[in-house]
Amino acid sequence: MSNHQAWLPLINFIRQHYGVAEGLIPLHAPCFDEAEKRLVVDCIDSTFVSSVGQYVTEFEQTVAEFTGAKHAVAVVNGTMGLYLALKVVGLQPNDLVLTQSLSFVATANAIKMHQADPVFVDVERETLGLCPDSLNAFLAEQTQLKNGQCIHRQTGRVIRACVPMHTLGFPARIDQILEICNQYHVALVEDAAESLGSFYKAQHTGTFGKMGVFSFNGNKVITTGGGGMLITDDTELARHAKHLSTTAKIPHAWLFEHDEAAYNMRMPNLNAALGLAQMQKLPAFLAEKHQLAQAYQQSPGLVMIKQPKNAQANYWLNALQCESEVERDAFLELCNGQNIQARPLWTPMHQLPIYADCLRSELPNTEWLAALVVNLPSGVKCHD
Repeated sequence: MSNHQAWLPLINFIRQHYGVAEGLIPLHAPCFDEAEKRLVVDCIDSTFVSSVGQYVTEFEQTVAEFTGAKHAVAVVNGTMGLYLALKVVGLQPNDLVLTQSLSFVATANAIKMHQADPVFVDVERETLGLCPDSLNAFLAEQTQLKNGQCIHRQTGRVIRACVPMHTLGFPARIDQILEICNQYHVALVEDAAESLGSFYKAQHTGTFGKMGVFSFNGNKVITTGGGGMLITDDTELARHAKHLSTTAKIPHAWLFEHDEAAYNMRMPNLNAALGLAQMQKLPAFLAEKHQLAQAYQQSPGLVMIKQPKNAQANYWLNALQCESEVERDAFLELCNGQNIQARPLWTPMHQLPIYADCLRSELPNTEWLAALVVNLPSGVKCHD
């Protein structure tokens, strides 16, 4: 792409695909019909609209079954899910957590909320996710194992965990990341917020590490309005996460007794009812999103990010690679001026003042992708 004329076929295709001749085309709008309304009304009629009710349990079971995880724990949002996952794997104040700078700010925020600090390593251009080579190089050059812990040599701080993100739903090379983490005694927690319906080597994202975390924000593949979900095969981690998310209340018919200082991170039954109806449509959503991705990829003149080798991506957001930052900005201005929502990737975390002083490796791929990639409208079409 080099000028506005070259972009017009793409603009026209987007409008034709969504059947909107004029007006706003969102980046990724939710899709609801009578199925959602029916379950939400049923939840309202039951009066169990808060943190107790059958839909929370059913939603957890449905997500666990879909992903192949043994356990799922519903929470109020993805950020709190990451916070809770890091809590139960043992993150302590002053610890360090390896992650990627190319991410939504929630990834770093969940670490900082523990009074710990993120350490940024580079991502890959192919997967957009954390680069195993960059991770391995940082650990080999800057850490040592001591008493079963990974210690950052220069600061003496413990590197307790690693949080890669499956960016835009494209799976990272998570098996290699896991192997490196195990070698260095670092707990792997997957930020799978954007990757429900994505698989790596036929295994669902979020099921490789000790825990994985999904987001059900309004712009995700499925939504509960707000909400998140932890998944794990570790029964004790699941039990502890559920216990902490529900104020650490000891089960009893009427007494209120609690055995840990804990949190109220429970997903309301009302949100879970919405999510359960959405889960019933997830296979159809994924099929439609793959069709849209193929259409984008077949459009002449576009360089689209495609699912990497050994991966099945959900194509949460389709990603277009521009030739330069100047072209990217011109394309964004044109699309948004035409009432078509398009957006760049996030400002890398190390370029934000709040995280500028964090430890990091060289990040050339992070900065290259942030300067060139644009997300295109990617939501499913709602049918009456």
